[in-house]
Amino acid sequence: MGTRKIIHVDMDAFYASVEQRDDPQLRGKPVIVAWRGNRSVVCAASYEARSFGVHSAMPAVRAERLCPAAIFLAPDFTRYRAVSHGVREIFKRHTDLIEPLSLDEAYLDVTENKTGLPTATLVARTIREQIRQELNLTASAGVATSKFLAKLASDWRKPDGLFVVQPDGIDAFLLPLPVERLPGVGKVTGEKLEKRGIQTLGDLRGIELRALEADFGSYGVRLYDLSRGVDRSEVVPDRPTQSVSAEDTFEKDVLLIEMEPMIRKLAEHTWAASRKESRIARTVVLKLKTSDFKILTRSHTPGSPPSSCEEVTNIALSLRERVGLSPQQRFRLVGVGLINFDDPEDASAQPALFE
Repeated sequence: MGTRKIIHVDMDAFYASVEQRDDPQLRGKPVIVAWRGNRSVVCAASYEARSFGVHSAMPAVRAERLCPAAIFLAPDFTRYRAVSHGVREIFKRHTDLIEPLSLDEAYLDVTENKTGLPTATLVARTIREQIRQELNLTASAGVATSKFLAKLASDWRKPDGLFVVQPDGIDAFLLPLPVERLPGVGKVTGEKLEKRGIQTLGDLRGIELRALEADFGSYGVRLYDLSRGVDRSEVVPDRPTQSVSAEDTFEKDVLLIEMEPMIRKLAEHTWAASRKESRIARTVVLKLKTSDFKILTRSHTPGSPPSSCEEVTNIALSLRERVGLSPQQRFRLVGVGLINFDDPEDASAQPALFE
C-alpha cells in the first residue's frame, strides 16, 4: 500500500464561533457556551474567553471567576448540528472516507480525492476556504500520513491554521513533543513515564519495546509505535459512537461512600463530551476498580434518555447502591459512562434534550 494522505479538520471554538457568527454583537467578546449553575461545565469558549484561561469541560463557576466579563449562552445543539451537517456536506465533495469524531472534528482520507486536486495540502486548503466562504466560520487542519499525526498537526497553528507533516519531516515534528500529547497518556501514565525519565517522544523512542510492554502491557506497544509516528488505523466512515466516558484513578484507595465528589465531576465531563455527539445515549454506567484490580460495572437505562447533567449524575450516584460489596471495600478507580447510543429521531426524549 502506498503512502496515505489523511486530513484532520477541527472547527475553531465551534459552538462559540457559531454564536458569534449569528449575533454580530458577540464578535470580539469573551463568549462561554454553558448552562449557568454550580454543576454546569463549559461546552465551548471563544478565543477571547480562552485568553483568560477558560477551556472546555471546566466548571462554569470557575470560568466565571476567571473571566467575569464573559457572556454566558445556553447551548443550542439543534443549531450546532445543522451547521455541522453543512461542514460534512463540504467534506463529501472531496471524499467519501470521512470519520466524524464529534460535531466539530473529523478525519478525511484523501489518498484519492473526488475533485482531482494534486495534493492533500491543496484539498485541506480548499476545504478550509469553502467553510469560510459558505458558512462564515474558520477551521484548522492537519495533513499527514496517519490519523495520529494529522490530529497533532491540526492543533499546531490553531485557530484558523493549516500545518502539514511531510513524510520526511515526521521526526523533526514528533520527537520534541511532550509525551502528554499522545492519546491515552493521562495523569497516571504521564507520571509513570516521568519517573522513568521520559518527557518527550524522543525520550520514549529510546526505550526498547520489551521494556515498554513490561511496564504498560499492550499499551506499551502503542507507545512504541506512536513514538515512531506509526499509526495504521484507517479512516472508518460513519463509525457509530459506542460509548462516552470519563474515569479517574485515585492517589489513595477510597471507600465507596467517599466517591460522591469524584462521581459528580466525572458525570459533568461525560455529559459535556456527549453533547458533541450527533447521537443520544440511553444508558448510564458506573465503573469501579477495586484495590486488588477487579473491575465491576453497574448500569441503568431509564425510560427515556437522560436529558441533563444532573440526571446523569443522580443515576451514577444511585448505582453505588447496587455494587454489593463490603462497605469497607476500597477502590482505586471510578468512571462514569454513557452507552447505548441512538439517532435523535429514534430517541423519545428528543424534545427535552433540545428545548
